[in-house]
Amino acid sequence: MRVAFLVHSPEVSGCRYRVLQYLPYLKDQGVEASVYFYGSAGLSRFRFYRTLDRYDVVYLHRKLFSPLEFWYVRKKARKLVFDFDDALMYRSSGSKNPHSVSRRLKFSRTVKGVDWVVAGNEFLKSETLPYQPNVSVVPTSIDLSRYGLKGASREDEGVIVGWMGSASTLKYLSHLMPALERVAQRCPQVRLKIVCDRFLESSLLRVIKKPWSSEEEITDLQSFDIGIMPLSDDPWSRGKCALKIIQYFGVGVPVVCSPVGMNRDIVEDGVNGFWASKEGEWEDRLVRLVEAKDLRREMGLQGRRTVERGFTVEVNGPRILNILRQVVGA
Repeated sequence: MRVAFLVHSPEVSGCRYRVLQYLPYLKDQGVEASVYFYGSAGLSRFRFYRTLDRYDVVYLHRKLFSPLEFWYVRKKARKLVFDFDDALMYRSSGSKNPHSVSRRLKFSRTVKGVDWVVAGNEFLKSETLPYQPNVSVVPTSIDLSRYGLKGASREDEGVIVGWMGSASTLKYLSHLMPALERVAQRCPQVRLKIVCDRFLESSLLRVIKKPWSSEEEITDLQSFDIGIMPLSDDPWSRGKCALKIIQYFGVGVPVVCSPVGMNRDIVEDGVNGFWASKEGEWEDRLVRLVEAKDLRREMGLQGRRTVERGFTVEVNGPRILNILRQVVGA
């Protein structure tokens, strides 16, 4: 089976976690996989599109094409699979009106025109079903062989509350800063570590600023004692696939999160982490974990087990392969 994967860039986390990390497994299973980055210039894109009929399947990650471009890709491809892990049919968090006619139209045209859709969570599947019955949920996953459990923290380093993410999601953390500052007032040993390419400031809370890098990503995760994933409750956030939480759990770090979308599915409140909606809940849950080292360790191990059961390449690689085989055989 020959498969062409059309993805944005290896710098984009969704591309790495939903496509590129599966390629070694797929190749071991006999799949001839080629990767094309659609950020290239238009002329070279269309030159590549002319070759799509050489492949059994063309696998599109997240890209919503213009009508002309999608028509041409559809015409040349034998089979098309569309994979997405964001609520592309809505505007992003903070928009006055989350609904967008143009986004909805581009999304519906794409999923109607492909042979199969791979959605990152159940919310995204529910948004797909009105237009396309052939849809499977494959959650964003990690290669667990890269994620060793964190070691014991040094007492002189304090308790690290960690957040890792892109600059576009830093707004969620900024809304949480007042609660984090109150936690630091109650528990002076608390530090906030931000791993990103932009940072927040605070005069009441010590902030450790660490630029993200692929080489040190796992080490940074292992330096956290508690991982946090705040979100707003809106359609865009409900489409998020909880990669931060999966990564925190991968190294055995407990989580406090907003109970929005997939966060609710992964985090069992009081088992592998805590839910928190209001500022007071964030403050109370964080203080409880800061003051209970044994609880942090037990919840972190429960989180690791959660990932082992359903959010690894080892679990979901075969699911991707089965979808490809099903599409080719259809």
